[in-house]
Amino acid sequence: MATITEKDKKMAQRCVECPVCLRARQQQRGIAYWFVKHIEDGICPFCAAYERVYGKKAHEA
Repeated sequence: MATITEKDKKMAQRCVECPVCLRARQQQRGIAYWFVKHIEDGICPFCAAYERVYGKKAHEA
């Protein structure tokens, strides 16, 4: 298991504060949910950091 760095924590915080990701986590449906679900793997470094820090995908509640 990789260690979680301070940089990972800061990047994950950006995902927590992201209005699109936040809406996807809250609503669990709709365009924001679809968008986050499909871009988080390999495109968004903040979503990837969120997964490393919290152990779940950026769109999961």
